[in-house]
Amino acid sequence: MLANDILRKLRYSLDLKDKEMIQIFHAPGNEIPEIQLHTLLKKEDDKEFVLCSQALLSTFLDGLIIFYRGPLKKTAPVGSAPVRINNNDVLRKIRIALIYQDTDMLEVFKLSGMEIGKSELTSFFRRKGHKHYKECGDQFLRHFLQGLSLYKKRPVKRETVSRTDSVWIKRKK
Repeated sequence: MLANDILRKLRYSLDLKDKEMIQIFHAPGNEIPEIQLHTLLKKEDDKEFVLCSQALLSTFLDGLIIFYRGPLKKTAPVGSAPVRINNNDVLRKIRIALIYQDTDMLEVFKLSGMEIGKSELTSFFRRKGHKHYKECGDQFLRHFLQGLSLYKKRPVKRETVSRTDSVWIKRKK
């Protein structure tokens, strides 16, 4: 799955504005101009489309964690090793940023029309050398991002306004 697709779908699912996207990119210490952000969010058939690198996607996901959970108390050592991020890493970082438990993750998958078991879900978060490790395919990630938009926009509970009327209270961001 292209990193640009992940950026676009996360932006839609989490209802992020341009200013928030720039803030997320700036959080880990990188700077990205607004013009570059717009070129990253373009569709592949657009002539101004620019391919998002793995390192830039990783920076965005790290910034997403900082945006939702706050800055880390310890600073991570800065390495110059090339960043290679896979779907398992994307899923893990989104889970960390949004503080989702297994039940939340399973519900997100269920809302997208893909029901998976808890053991299959936990296999995505294991170390690569573990015997129960499973590679997260593009289809799983697509379904998760699709379900995330439905999960974030769903009503939480029904509140009674009068004897005959009730309203749905929406979730806060």
